[in-house]
Amino acid sequence: MIKKYTGIKFPPLTPKEIEERYKESQSEMAEVLEWKKEEEKKLKDKKAKPQTIGAAKRALVRVARRIDTVNGNILYWKLRNEGKSHFYAGLERNEYWDKLKNGSADSEEENKKEED
Repeated sequence: MIKKYTGIKFPPLTPKEIEERYKESQSEMAEVLEWKKEEEKKLKDKKAKPQTIGAAKRALVRVARRIDTVNGNILYWKLRNEGKSHFYAGLERNEYWDKLKNGSADSEEENKKEED
């Protein structure tokens, strides 16, 4: 049985919906930063148990990863809000995440070229 193209499954997002999602991602960043402050407060607490301090250190790693994720999403929705396509914005977001994951190899190569 051969399946034929049935068209777009979902209607494209309206500018109003894109704006709402952009604002949602910004409010999510505020929540993540609040979470980071709570974990840092646990680390600085003099009366905290060692288990609490260890849990806070592990949580800070997750918070840092979450901040990077939310920043990527904010970048995506910002580009979409500016009128860029889903594919362009997705590529920019993935390049941002790749740069964070693998380090900024481009800037290191540029620095070596400038020294020579």
